[in-house]
Amino acid sequence: MERKTRICLLITTMLMSTFCVQIAIATNFANKPDKIVAKDGSGDYKTVQSAIDAAPVSRNHPYTIFIKKGIYKELVNIPREKNFISLKGEGASVTVLTFDNSARKLDVNGKEYGTFGSASVYVLGDNFIAEDLTFENSSGTTGGQALAVSVSGDRAAFKNCRFLGHQDTFYAGGNTIQYFKNCFIAGTVDFIFGASTAYFEGCTLHSISSGYLTAASTPEGQKYGYVFSKCKLTGEPSLSKDKVYLGRPWRPYAKVVFLNCDMGEHIRPEGWHNWGKVENEKTAFYAEYHSMGKVDQRAERVRWAKELTDLQASDYTKKKVLGNWKPF
Repeated sequence: MERKTRICLLITTMLMSTFCVQIAIATNFANKPDKIVAKDGSGDYKTVQSAIDAAPVSRNHPYTIFIKKGIYKELVNIPREKNFISLKGEGASVTVLTFDNSARKLDVNGKEYGTFGSASVYVLGDNFIAEDLTFENSSGTTGGQALAVSVSGDRAAFKNCRFLGHQDTFYAGGNTIQYFKNCFIAGTVDFIFGASTAYFEGCTLHSISSGYLTAASTPEGQKYGYVFSKCKLTGEPSLSKDKVYLGRPWRPYAKVVFLNCDMGEHIRPEGWHNWGKVENEKTAFYAEYHSMGKVDQRAERVRWAKELTDLQASDYTKKKVLGNWKPF
């Protein structure tokens, strides 16, 4: 009887081992990128754009492009027909996509690029994913608006990414939804702007100088604008206190909510700005819930901003904002 038990245990162990090997092979296969980009020529392509140009169209599952460490100075455009493009770097500190156009810079025809022509990376395709990357606009402060990323494709998700710029770092286009997990977003004026629904979880919003964190243009009737959950608001050491607004409405019905966020000394006590239009105070929805850090400021917020109750805050969970979409 004891011998039979040992044999059964041996067979069970062998079967479990085989099963685990099969799982490991399947996992490795699933994680294998479709193409590799490397500046040194050790991958399939030397530039990010060439890899995107060669990617298939009309996908219904992710097409993963792994980008080895390096600084890739190039304009990147993900066209509308290239859905489910996934870009993955070796780490946000070592894999950098950068360019230096700006609104006032002249193109080859002698015309200014303008705000929406200034981006370093354009995402037009739906279901875009980016992980472990830096997106940068390196034009500096002299050229006006300068986007690091412009998103007009629906359901774009970013994880462990950095967005570096000054004015208008990230454009979140209308009729879209975005998700940000553990990202770092830096800028000066309106450095998160646009009409999308966007959920930011565990992100850092870093102000380089005085200005405005957000400039939402949420359309009338859209339930959600920007929701920041458990984020940290930081500033450069040289930035003195009370210099940065939480936001101002680019369009009248702007919606921005901060939930359980840690706010630094650089945030102005009034919190919000009406963009010089008193009528915006009647339509914009600006709210906070359990702000931390400089909490003594909340009593000085503008009268038209809101402090959410527990019940009201429960309407801004990730599940409710993102709906059935489950990125990552």
